[in-house]
Amino acid sequence: MTKLIIFDLDGTLLDTLQDLADCTNFILRKYGFPEHPLDSYKYFVGNGIPVLIHKAVPEGTSKEVEESVLADFLPYYDLHKADLTAPYQGIVDLLEQLHQQQILIAVASNKIHDAMAPLMKYYFPSIPFLATLGNRVGVPPKPNPAIVEEIIGLSGFNKDEILYVGDTKVDMDTAQNAGLRAVGVLWGFRDREELEGASAEYIIQNPGELLDLLTRNSY
Repeated sequence: MTKLIIFDLDGTLLDTLQDLADCTNFILRKYGFPEHPLDSYKYFVGNGIPVLIHKAVPEGTSKEVEESVLADFLPYYDLHKADLTAPYQGIVDLLEQLHQQQILIAVASNKIHDAMAPLMKYYFPSIPFLATLGNRVGVPPKPNPAIVEEIIGLSGFNKDEILYVGDTKVDMDTAQNAGLRAVGVLWGFRDREELEGASAEYIIQNPGELLDLLTRNSY
């Protein structure tokens, strides 16, 4: 039986794509670089902000300029990270029902931890998360399992009592690297083909299906 569910954040709990795209395009304009359409950002995000910037700047951009773009992006995104961001439909209800069923909830994200914390408080004020951990200095990002293993240690549960839920190959790889069962979600940034190719154990189309999965399969 599942006692803890560890969720990814961007593309799983929160739809952050428009704010990430708008902020990145704003900084790209500042440097005279080409902007990108929204759909492109579905494939730029998932591995952390430095990787997002690396994919967004033109190929061949020097390391020094790329670092400058990143340095300009971080404070701008901090000001605009909640302009259009919102929980996906059904997510708050899902989290509340999990809490009522006494299933613990945590979040493991590649989002910079200091940017992530206020979003969690703003969008999920009533949800008692076990932990909400993001990208921090000295902690390798997903798919390295370090962030997830930190949460596992806090929980005290066995790995077969824990479920990982995310929307990208990075998430499926993270679960596999941590030795956890994985559920892929289709309302986020990537498609079924990617999740199937990354060996997701289950793939669901809406948050309510996770509750059905837990109930139907004693998962």
